[in-house]
This record gives sequence, C-alpha cells and structure tokens, in this order.
Amino acid sequence: MTPDRPLRTSDFFYELPEDLIAKHPLPERDASRMMVLHKESGKIEHRFFRELPDLLRPGDLAVLNNSRVIRARLKEPGKTGEVFLAESLGGDRWLCLVRPGRRWTLGTEREIAGTKARVEAVLPGGERVLAFASPPDLERHGSIPLPPYLRRNAEEGDSERYQNIFAAEEGSVAAPTAGLHFTPATLEKIPHCFLTLHVGLGTFQPIKSDLVSEHKMHKENYFLGAEAAGAIRCASENGRVLAVGTTSVRVLESQPPGPLQENHGSTDIFIYPPFSFQRTDLLLTNFHLPDSTLLLLVSAFAGKELVKEAYRKAVEERYRFFSYGDCMLILP
Repeated sequence: MTPDRPLRTSDFFYELPEDLIAKHPLPERDASRMMVLHKESGKIEHRFFRELPDLLRPGDLAVLNNSRVIRARLKEPGKTGEVFLAESLGGDRWLCLVRPGRRWTLGTEREIAGTKARVEAVLPGGERVLAFASPPDLERHGSIPLPPYLRRNAEEGDSERYQNIFAAEEGSVAAPTAGLHFTPATLEKIPHCFLTLHVGLGTFQPIKSDLVSEHKMHKENYFLGAEAAGAIRCASENGRVLAVGTTSVRVLESQPPGPLQENHGSTDIFIYPPFSFQRTDLLLTNFHLPDSTLLLLVSAFAGKELVKEAYRKAVEERYRFFSYGDCMLILP
C-alpha cells in the first residue's frame, strides 16, 4: 500500500471453499487446531489449542470477554418472519433487525415473545426501534442467534456450545468466539482476567463502503473492572497481555493513555491498518470472514501481507473457519 493508494475493502477478500466453514463445533472444545503466527520472523506453525499454555511465559496474562449471548432471535407467532434483538436501549426498548420489513412499519404493534412490541422508529439502515410492553420472554420464545453463514437453525447443543464456559454477563447477540476453545482445565493453567464487551451490530455488520475509511462502527457497551485493570497493568510491566478475541482488543485499545484504570462506557473504535497498538501484545483469534472488520483488525495487528499468507496456508491445510472453527495465536 502506497500513500496515494487508499485502503479498500476488497484488499481483504480471499476465496474460501464452502466445506471449510465449520457448521458445528468439535466434540471437545480444546481439540481445535491453532495456527501460530510469529510477526517478526513470519514463521507459521501448526499446533493445537491445548498447547496454548506452553507458548506463554511467566508474567503473561490472558484477557477474556465474559459477555453471555442472549436468545436474541424471536419468531413472530404464526408467521415466517422474525425479530432479531441487536442492542438493548434500556427500558424494554431494543434496536432490532426485522424480517420482513413491510410488516414492521412505523407505529405498528405486534405480538411477539409473550408480549407486544410497537415500532417507535425506522432508521435509515432499516433497523427498527421496538418498544416492548413488558420484557420479552427470551428463554421461552427466543433462540440462540447463530451466524447466518452456518445456514442452519439453532439446535439444542448450541445453547451450551455457542457460549464461553466463563460467560457471565448477559448482553451479546453473537459469541466472542475466540473464547469458545477454552475448557476449565486450560483456563486453570493460564493467569487470566475478565472484561465485558457486549457484542452487537458493531462487530458483525459487514463493511458496505468501497473505502475502508468510510465505514462507521456501531457503538458497543463495555465494562473494565478495577481488579482486571490492575492485573493488566501488572502484566504490561512484567509480562505480556494476551487479548483473547478481537472484542478484548477493542476494549483495551479504546482506553485513554496512561496507567489503565477501571472504566465503562461504549466504544465504536474501528481498527484497521495501520494502527499503533498500545495495550495488546499477543492475540488469540478465530479465522474471520473476508472483507470483515475483524479481519482488518487482525491484519492491523500482524501485518496485512502476513495475515494474507496465513489465511492462504489455512485454506491449504484445511483449517476450520469462523465461529465454530479453529484459531490463530499471533506472537511477536
């Protein structure tokens, strides 16, 4: 990329055979393959996730997102349409994606999820703001919102496997998938702390603009507690900070300069090359969709050309891709 050549979304496209998309999780969480990418040397290794503790040093700290996926996909009674809860706006108001849109016009009131929802606003992007008469009964009427590229409905096992074992704070509409590989045994071997970022439209909405710089991220809410901030400060001084997933990176890199402190709020940070990372030393991440904001973040961290080569190798070696797929560990 030269100074007069703006970064384009198409720069992050790659060909992926359909059969490499992991439609279901492996029987064992920690059996995933793990590509190890060394930024400085460009070396690529093929390992297994179970080996992660062996690749860390004393003083290193894993930072994990403990957000829990809600049953955000709601079917309209007796209809083929659905409502997808994208973000809580407080007070039983939700930002939603609806299908089909013609049934959800401004002012419309419809029964769904054991209550009634009224369309308060129709936004320029087609999203609706729905006001519910009472909290929608997600446990009874909702289903786990699997990504559309899986091309299947949620099954009984997804309720457990599309959640991290440490998921605690409800609020995400997609799983922070880098954490799906962890088992209690692996977690016990690695010093770690938790932060929370509720995954919403900002993480999974596709880039629609030709120029990367024209894409705008949606805001997502996060919480970084005092205990986690202290542990991360210590790791920054005495070891390395391993961000587990792009969501953890986005929280860390959203923080103001200076010693890390307890903080909460929202972030719409959009990380793409070039970007100067201030608080992230190592990254564990899954393999992401072409042209996605997640792939741009990984490319910013490890280098666009190296990531392109790593993805070529992953296809060649038949790694499993996306949410239920394998993972990549990026080291200095």
